[in-house]
Amino acid sequence: MKLKLPNPGLEKRIPSHADLDRLEKEEADSRPKWDNKTQYMLTCVGFCVGLGNVWRFPYLCQSHGGGAFMIPFLILLVLEGIPLLHLEFAIGQRLRSGSVGVWRSISPYLTGVGIASMLVSFVVGMYYNTIMAWVMWYFFNSFQSPLPWSQCPLNENRTGFVSECARSSPVDYFWYRETLNTGTAIDESGGLQWWMVLALLCAWVVLYVSAIRGIETTGKAVYITSTLPYIVLTIFLIRGLTLKGSVNGIKFLFTPDVNELMNPTTWLDAGAQVLFSFSLAFGGLISFSSYNSVHNNCEQDAVIISVINGFTSVYSATVIYSIIGFRATEKFDECLNGNILSMMNAFDLPEGHINENNYDEVLKHYNQTNPGTIADLNLELCDINKLLSQGVEGTGLAFIVFTEAITKMPVSPIWSILFFIMLFCLGLSTMFGNLEGCVVPLQDLNILPRTWPKEVFTGLTCLVSFLIALIFVQGSGSYWLALFDGFAGSIPLLVIALCEIIAVAYIYGIDRFNEDVEFMIGHKPNIFWQVTWRFLSPAIILVILVFYFVTTVSKTLTYLVWDPASDTFPVLDAVTYPVWINAIIFILAGIPSLAIPCVAVIKFICNRNNTSDDTESISTISDKVQMTVKTSN
Repeated sequence: MKLKLPNPGLEKRIPSHADLDRLEKEEADSRPKWDNKTQYMLTCVGFCVGLGNVWRFPYLCQSHGGGAFMIPFLILLVLEGIPLLHLEFAIGQRLRSGSVGVWRSISPYLTGVGIASMLVSFVVGMYYNTIMAWVMWYFFNSFQSPLPWSQCPLNENRTGFVSECARSSPVDYFWYRETLNTGTAIDESGGLQWWMVLALLCAWVVLYVSAIRGIETTGKAVYITSTLPYIVLTIFLIRGLTLKGSVNGIKFLFTPDVNELMNPTTWLDAGAQVLFSFSLAFGGLISFSSYNSVHNNCEQDAVIISVINGFTSVYSATVIYSIIGFRATEKFDECLNGNILSMMNAFDLPEGHINENNYDEVLKHYNQTNPGTIADLNLELCDINKLLSQGVEGTGLAFIVFTEAITKMPVSPIWSILFFIMLFCLGLSTMFGNLEGCVVPLQDLNILPRTWPKEVFTGLTCLVSFLIALIFVQGSGSYWLALFDGFAGSIPLLVIALCEIIAVAYIYGIDRFNEDVEFMIGHKPNIFWQVTWRFLSPAIILVILVFYFVTTVSKTLTYLVWDPASDTFPVLDAVTYPVWINAIIFILAGIPSLAIPCVAVIKFICNRNNTSDDTESISTISDKVQMTVKTSN
């Protein structure tokens, strides 16, 4: 028995296959299209492959059993990521519209799905481009030697180093004080930091100029932004493998702990990482695919991009941990050399008497013969595995761990410039998709006059985003960004993805969708696509959604604070959010999620009060097709 929910008027809202071919020819000059297939593929790769592949995936690997994490990640990539990617490509290509237009065409009650995607793209884009501002700030500061985060600045009397820096480290001080000038609480503004305001303005100007006319301009930029990161990653890998200890980092990353496979959190984190790393549910991929030819092989595109995405995650993790292995080895050597120097001074030993090879043996000897002296030395515990296991992600990895490792490399400014160019390209190509996922639905909703050129829509989106994003360049800005990152791009995306797959399989109709795919690529989807679209993918997403919701509601919400007055400084303090933050969390996670049922209810009430034809303002595509038919008669 096939389950399909009633959906009256669908035939009137979507073009037939014959209409599609005619519509494509008639829109050849009026609707944007890709110059070539390479441009489209690079744009999608750039949108899917972002900062998360570089600084989130390596951390998850290290936290969940190294190589063992690859197993659930690859399994769920196949069962969850590829089917959803294929679905978004196919439905966008079939209905030739952005997220609002696609879901509104399928059913007026699904308009909220497109609106939710637009809201998430807008909010995520705001804080994501702030990270680009941080990257630009570090990039600008990389053109000096020595690098400004390689040593502590002198105090006002020039008699020593600034206390805050001396008590922490140069990289910590440059990040928390000279870059963010961070406060000690999220509710203490600290005022705007003018240098970061300028960096933020630069980031939005660069994005606007690059995306001013949609795919007509971003399609050119992706030749650089989507390919350069792979070149830089390869350069870093080659350089990393020549550094002492790099292999230790790679071995540590991929050494499997099979016990982690029995941990449900490992599978849930793998599923969430797959969903987020593919940039699904933002609406950008639907828009991008709508500019394709009707008969483009979207199935092949989905498989190729999925393979590239998975490969990039593993490849970048290898590069990152080769550098982390080098950094850990450097710290281990510093620790060991400090202990050796202390022991040589204490026992008046000749230089070279203790070295790395005989350190443990000598320490054991003096522990037996002079235990009191050894105890008074307060020797540090030097453990390479402990140093390697200090997993970090996100900004901590990019702006602290990696920058510290770079300072220890010869000709460090060059490596710093390359690293931040790579991050900027990764972020910029992702922002192209976020902006597309916001601008196109904004046009489809007819909130602003459709006669306005796309440059105006793009400019207004960038301007409003910049003004709201000023909250992230206050003294408390990094705490606000962490809050947005934790809630704006998690539960809402899971809700949207679940609604998308249910809408196609059970409202649009899986049989109709199969016929559409056959019309577009020449053959029906095989049994793999049938099973994943109907059952497996929605079940996996539902489980992850429930897990995220339960864990978020049940745990005490805290954020990490940089507080020089703390007893545990320079360790970040975990501070509980103020009560009013719950309202902000509701706005970030609740409003996009609730937009879906709320819009459906509003549509239902309007239809009850107005029995006129519900296709009147449902889809610009169907309007065009109806006009085409009348004109041809």
